[in-house]
Amino acid sequence: MMKIILATTMLIPTTMIIKPKIMYQTLISYTFMLATFSLTYLNQNMNLKLQTNSHMNLDPISAPLLVMSFWLLPLTILASQKTISSEPTQRQRTFMTTLMVLQMFISMTFAASNLTMMYIMFEATLIPTLILITRWGQQPERLTAGTYFIMYTLATSMPLLMAILFLNNKSNTPTPFFMTMEPHTAWTTLLLWLACLTAFFAKMPLYGLHLWLPKAHVEAPIAGSMVLAAILLKLGGYGIIRIMQVLPTSKTDLFMPFLILSLWGAILANLTCLQQTDLKSLIAYSSVSHMGLVIAATMIQTPWALSGAMALMIAHGFTSSMLFCLANINYERTHTRILILTRGFHNIMLLMTMWWLGANLMNIAFPPSMNFTAELLITSALFNWCPTTIILLGMSILITASYPLHMFLSTQAGKPMMNLQTDPTHTREHLLMMLHIMPLILISLKPELVL
Repeated sequence: MMKIILATTMLIPTTMIIKPKIMYQTLISYTFMLATFSLTYLNQNMNLKLQTNSHMNLDPISAPLLVMSFWLLPLTILASQKTISSEPTQRQRTFMTTLMVLQMFISMTFAASNLTMMYIMFEATLIPTLILITRWGQQPERLTAGTYFIMYTLATSMPLLMAILFLNNKSNTPTPFFMTMEPHTAWTTLLLWLACLTAFFAKMPLYGLHLWLPKAHVEAPIAGSMVLAAILLKLGGYGIIRIMQVLPTSKTDLFMPFLILSLWGAILANLTCLQQTDLKSLIAYSSVSHMGLVIAATMIQTPWALSGAMALMIAHGFTSSMLFCLANINYERTHTRILILTRGFHNIMLLMTMWWLGANLMNIAFPPSMNFTAELLITSALFNWCPTTIILLGMSILITASYPLHMFLSTQAGKPMMNLQTDPTHTREHLLMMLHIMPLILISLKPELVL
């Protein structure tokens, strides 16, 4: 585990001193090598104790998310190439260095062996993300988006820090994940759960704590959007699953308000998607609705539900990242994200329509995709736990089937509204799409790698 983290850390000085002419080729090759090497961690038959020491820890919960973060790192560089290569060399270096620092913090979050280390790295990811949003964002509103991002995440992280300090004092250790705490009084247990869950709910985000997400996505550059949607949202779900291993067990009834809010929030986020005019904002709200299902699944704490939550986090990571890449490809050609102005791409870029259709079908959870497997597991687990949840789930799934079709038809069908000279698609863009959709198809054939 230390090998891959040290290799990731060495990317930072490499970015600073490498010749500008070969910077992109070298960094993409290096990061692809890291991504290929990280695939070995998906082997469930290996002795996981070989990957575990007193500082770093890897198990079937963190391994798939770690591999996904390494797989998406070269894709973020590929997606940003056109936008960033027009900037001065020093700014290109700063951008790449920020990405590498962010990747280092993310990999150390997933590899942390105790709560304290996870919290420090979890919070450290905020700084490079904030730099990406506020420096390389699209419009002047990016500073407001950065403020929202920091205020929501820091304000909700404060109770989590207090809870971790309390647990550390009780156990006289940094609270490793394999150690379940002794039962406390009912009120102490309730406050511990609330303090820990609030921070992760804001990161997921739970509907109501979600306002920072559409703002951050709309203003962020393509690399920022990809990392936010694919990995940083998943830190919330990963944190909830980890917290369950440490905190004293509690009755599931305690989580009923959060469960109802997450399912109702998923419906409201889906309905919000139907009235969005901004393409990136639409994709951001679809993330909120999918994360609502993940929160509901993690709350009931059954093996099926947790498997479904894990599968949906991985599937959504690749799908949402692909959708943001497609939105960026349109934006690079039209310089607008307004849906009504970006019509008729079917007539201009025929091959790209195929990728749009594939990404939207994955977003709908079309069988036999990984998204379908995940939603089936979550639906079965929730229905088994409480049959009434099928009403909210059914409504959510019904609306989820409509807005990706609305997005597809809005961008591809009809006559082009703008008489611009449009560049044809590049091989780089098709490679980017293929590298997003290939892992999804391969995991669909062997889902036990992530379940």
